[in-house]
Amino acid sequence: MAVDQYAGKGQKGTSWQSEPGKNLTFSLLLTPAFLDPKNQFSLTVAMSLAVARWLESLLRAAVTIKWPNDIYVSDRKIGGILIENILKGNIWKSAIVGIGINVNQTDFPDGIRERTTSVRQILHRDCQIPELLAELCTYIEREYFALKEGGYEAQLAQYTQHLYRIGELHPFLIDGVKVDGILIGVTETGRLQLDFNGHVVDFDIKEIAFVI
Repeated sequence: MAVDQYAGKGQKGTSWQSEPGKNLTFSLLLTPAFLDPKNQFSLTVAMSLAVARWLESLLRAAVTIKWPNDIYVSDRKIGGILIENILKGNIWKSAIVGIGINVNQTDFPDGIRERTTSVRQILHRDCQIPELLAELCTYIEREYFALKEGGYEAQLAQYTQHLYRIGELHPFLIDGVKVDGILIGVTETGRLQLDFNGHVVDFDIKEIAFVI
C-alpha cells in the first residue's frame, strides 16, 4: 500500500492523482495460472465486481462499473483498477492488480472536480484506511476464489448488471465522431456491446470512448 502515490497510472496512459495519506492506493500480486491467458478479462471482472460490492456495503448506495474497470457512484468516479499481466508462453504467470479508491480526499483538481467523489464526501466522515483495506481484501479474496472455482459466468452476469449506463441511450466517441447508442453489455472476452437502432456492434477499449 502506498501512502503517497505520486506516479499512479490509469487506462490509456492517463494518470491517477491522489492526495498523500488520504486515499486507498495499493497493489496485489496474484498468480492466476489456473486461467487461460486468452481469458484475461475474467480477472478484470472479478476484481471490479469485488470493489463494487465492497463499496456498496460501505456506502449503502448504488455503485457502477464504467467499462472496463473504473468505479462510479452516480456520475462521479470514486476509484479505478489497472491490471498488468505477465505471461510466459501459454501460462498466465502473474498479475499485478493496482487499485485506487478516493477515501478521505475532498479537494480535487479543477479538471476532474465535477466528475469525482470520495467515501468522505458521501458518508460525511473520515474513514480508517487500514481497516478499509482489510475489508476490501476480504471481498477480493471471495471473488478471486469464486473465479478459480469456475464462477466466471455468474460473475460476468453481475458485472454486466453493474455496468455504468447499462440500457441507456448516450453519446459515444467513435473515430472522433459522436454517435448515440445503447450500452447492452460486454462479450465474454470483454468487448463493449452497443445497440445502434437495432444493429449491435462490439468494441475494444481503443476503439470507443464514453462522452461524460
